[in-house]
Amino acid sequence: MSTSLAWDERYAGGGFQFGDAPNEYLVAQSRRFRPGMTALAVGDGEGRNGVWLARHGLEVTSLDWSAVGMGKAGELAAGQGVPLETVVADAAAWNWPVARFDLIAWIYLHLPPADRTLAAAGCRQALKSGGLLVLECFSPAQQGRRSGGPKLPELLWTRGIVEQEFAGLEILELTEGAVRLDEGLRHQGLAEVVRCVLRQP
Repeated sequence: MSTSLAWDERYAGGGFQFGDAPNEYLVAQSRRFRPGMTALAVGDGEGRNGVWLARHGLEVTSLDWSAVGMGKAGELAAGQGVPLETVVADAAAWNWPVARFDLIAWIYLHLPPADRTLAAAGCRQALKSGGLLVLECFSPAQQGRRSGGPKLPELLWTRGIVEQEFAGLEILELTEGAVRLDEGLRHQGLAEVVRCVLRQP
């Protein structure tokens, strides 16, 4: 079974696997956002982050490789009365636009290293001058915890990986440490993460 089909099956199981509320770190950056900004929620699953951004007046594209997840994202947006463009695509293979987005939210998207590099290059290409990237992903210290995250260590993030993959972007925040997650069925409890806000020069 391909990974996208595995996620389709997971999202088809009913409910929202990571809840329908936005990621807390993304919410904490809301002072940086304003209505009318163009935003991309990459690896947006069932749409919780993209829909939240749309509710705050941003023009949002929600991208995920799960068609089931994007279907649920569209339903969530419709239920909250906000517009949301959904795109079913692999972030590593998507035809990334040039200088289109004021904001990219990369929340718990864990890819194999080669795919991660391609998607990160796409992000750098797609950010406008002054555009922001907000990222939260699991770090190697998460291994063995039951609060979520990939089992394969090569999918995890470190400060060094952030600096390498997004070289050329200005670091506004970059931290690595413990947080307490309360995100649906799959992210519960103490977790070890990397968080950052980066800006396109």
